[in-house]
Amino acid sequence: MKIVCIGDSLTYGYGVHSEECWVELLHKSLNIEIINKGVNGDTTTGILSRSYKDILELNPSHVILMAGTNDILLNYSIDNIIDNIKFLLKEIKNNNISPILALQPPVIAGLARTHWDEYINYTKADEHLFQYIQETKTFSFENNINIIDFYSTFIKINDITNLYSDGIHPNSKGHKLMFETIIKSNVIK
Repeated sequence: MKIVCIGDSLTYGYGVHSEECWVELLHKSLNIEIINKGVNGDTTTGILSRSYKDILELNPSHVILMAGTNDILLNYSIDNIIDNIKFLLKEIKNNNISPILALQPPVIAGLARTHWDEYINYTKADEHLFQYIQETKTFSFENNINIIDFYSTFIKINDITNLYSDGIHPNSKGHKLMFETIIKSNVIK
């Protein structure tokens, strides 16, 4: 079994030591080949442009795809973001690779505003993220694509801000929770 984890800074592990990133925690736990293809600041269009090199050429058995937060923060069209994710999931599946869609954690508006651009409407960004999650979740169910739902796991936590370094990126506690969510989801078989 070989897994490629592809996405943006939430996959790369921005803000935490590499050994604290959910991808590395998964690697240590499962003791299988896991390749982290997270790129800080990447968008779904960027992932489309590198999908051949970073997914197909590596010939993994599984791909965990998590992307769209940067697109949303940049105010890109939700429909375009969803179309890109659908295309990636279909491409992965059509190449006999098991796709797994990871639904990213929510954006915590107050915390993000303090650490990032104060002119971005982070509340609106989280609303768009929720819309993206609902639509991609429906698509995944209809197409027998496994899901890891970080969003739902995070919003159940009472003091959610303790899981973030800046309202967008999870801290080491957040990454540990992401890792635990993957293990509990039982989608990697």
